[in-house]
Amino acid sequence: MQHKDPQLMEKIRLFAMNYYREHNQMPSIRTIADGTGMNRGSVQKYLVEMQERGIIEYDGKIRHIHASKAPTESKDTYNVGIIGSIACGLPEDVEEYVEEYVPLPVSIFGRGELYILRASGDSMIGAGISDGDLVVVRRTTEANDGDIVVALTEETGTTLKRLLHEKGTGRVILHPENPSMQDMAFESIAVQGVAVKVIKNI
Repeated sequence: MQHKDPQLMEKIRLFAMNYYREHNQMPSIRTIADGTGMNRGSVQKYLVEMQERGIIEYDGKIRHIHASKAPTESKDTYNVGIIGSIACGLPEDVEEYVEEYVPLPVSIFGRGELYILRASGDSMIGAGISDGDLVVVRRTTEANDGDIVVALTEETGTTLKRLLHEKGTGRVILHPENPSMQDMAFESIAVQGVAVKVIKNI
């Protein structure tokens, strides 16, 4: 069972309450999606879980909002989704692929475009990333030489490697931190994030 983000539940709840105050009727799924930046499928799944948790009354339409049962948001933590491994690339709507959420301390990670990948294999053991570890990634399309990046290529799909550039040719090198594995060279790649922290699988 996937665990929905309490912050997004609160975002939906507040949007629905404000919409009702302004229009004297509950918003549709499409209206909520447009107003919150989520897609309709995600909104529908959230509304179902909010019904199950007693936050709203929902039977295909929102009938009532129980303000007292809304989830609370901590000022000290930020909920970040674990999306596992996406072989065909990071989707635009990460929420659709979230396995569960983990609270991360704002004092260490801040807030923003973060997601978590579950490391698979031993290609990055030299960088302290082992099979099953959780890698906190800041979503960005830009990276510097030496950064550990989530990279999308046509040949390999999504992979976690150290980013380097080959002198003289300018080709992109994805470098595994494992002496038994070889570098991979590409004319270009799509950077989908930069690793900022590893949470060890103990």
